[in-house]
Amino acid sequence: MDMPRTFHEAKAALASGATTVTAMTMTALASAKAKAGLNIFVELFEESALAQAAAVDAKLSRGEAGPLAGAIISIKDNLCYAGHRVSAASRMLEGYVSPFSATAVQRMLAADAVIMGRTNCDEFAMGSSNETSAYGAVANPLSPSRVPGGSSGGAAASVAAGLCHIALASDTGGSIRQPASFCGVAGFKPTYGRISRYGLIAFASSFDQIGPMAHDVRDVEAAYAVMAGPDERDNTTSHHPAADAAVPARLKVGYYTACMEHPGLDPEVKAQVAGWLDRLRGEGHTIVPLDMAMADLFVPTYYILSTAEASSNLARFDGVRYGHRAPMAEGVDEVYRKSRSEGFGSEVKRRILLGTFVLSAGYYDAYYGQGMRVRRLIRDNTLRSLSSVDVLLTPTCPATAFEKGHISDPVAMYLQDIFTVQANLAGIPAISISAGRHSNGLPFGLQLMAKPFEDERLLAIAREVFAA
Repeated sequence: MDMPRTFHEAKAALASGATTVTAMTMTALASAKAKAGLNIFVELFEESALAQAAAVDAKLSRGEAGPLAGAIISIKDNLCYAGHRVSAASRMLEGYVSPFSATAVQRMLAADAVIMGRTNCDEFAMGSSNETSAYGAVANPLSPSRVPGGSSGGAAASVAAGLCHIALASDTGGSIRQPASFCGVAGFKPTYGRISRYGLIAFASSFDQIGPMAHDVRDVEAAYAVMAGPDERDNTTSHHPAADAAVPARLKVGYYTACMEHPGLDPEVKAQVAGWLDRLRGEGHTIVPLDMAMADLFVPTYYILSTAEASSNLARFDGVRYGHRAPMAEGVDEVYRKSRSEGFGSEVKRRILLGTFVLSAGYYDAYYGQGMRVRRLIRDNTLRSLSSVDVLLTPTCPATAFEKGHISDPVAMYLQDIFTVQANLAGIPAISISAGRHSNGLPFGLQLMAKPFEDERLLAIAREVFAA
């Protein structure tokens, strides 16, 4: 029997006796090996996955299994899993074995999910195409000559290729939602602080969030429900109570007119998003056009602030305390210089240099300080927009997945995040759901955003109104 496509289908198959968790895990591992050419997995955790599957089968037979029993999942290669290697797709951490598990990973295991392996990603989650990985580029399973998006391209591809039910990933400026759009799956970035970042290898600490990807919004909800909640090991997690998930019969859906008129938006994507707005209007929902204040500052603000945080976070990888150490280096200065030059790839170096510049004496106020002030204005304007609507709707990305090597200009690559960085700057929840197909045969996503801590309601709206 083939592995069920979704976790909810897997639960039904387990309940009927048509399969076992061990059988599904063996199928998933075999499929991943057969599709190794897509370069989705950095490593398969075959031994621990099969042991976990056998333990879950035993629990099911006793009626003691957790809420995710039967879920085969992948984890992005920046999430720590005790006793397993993690590298953030970088030579800097090659061979490192984590002594502890991320809180999100622990909670998934406690709910009886089976982790089959770690997925390839852009190095230290810095990229929008999964081409900056030290392990090579990931192929989009829907069109192998194209990218799967980034930085969580391997995670999205693992779901799109049918290798697992749910993927755990991280989103700093769109790294869950953009690859979800390119690969035709659902990807959710929770409100900042809703899921613990403990055990996530940091890129930009005030932006990073862990979230799930899956074919089915119901599977996204199931994974989110297990992972969400405060964590004493991460003092940025929130104790805010869960939101009412009831969906109004008639929604107020806001959209940005400037977004729909953006010159970089693919005409077919624009037409299909407009078609969604017409459909919603025809179903009785209220469509509210909104001004997109400061939209031209979203990407510059994000890259100034996120690179500053990256420069600070990655300073620990110096060849002395953490990470790769150059074998031929002599003296402290040479150890630092050679170790970081050998350990980091070009995109990570570029962002560290940019971040170090904006934090340097004489430029701090002009760049970082100003960026923080603009971020606050962006958040205020975003919350003002959300005060009059239930959700904001945008395209997830300006276009569909592009060919590998097609974008060589770093600035052009950064503009892939033009519609997604707003949610990270404002700290609000956002989800991308597959919304249609382009004439080139590739999928594209719709992005929905909601007020802070309305995660449950946003997921319910995505499931009931948009994914029905």
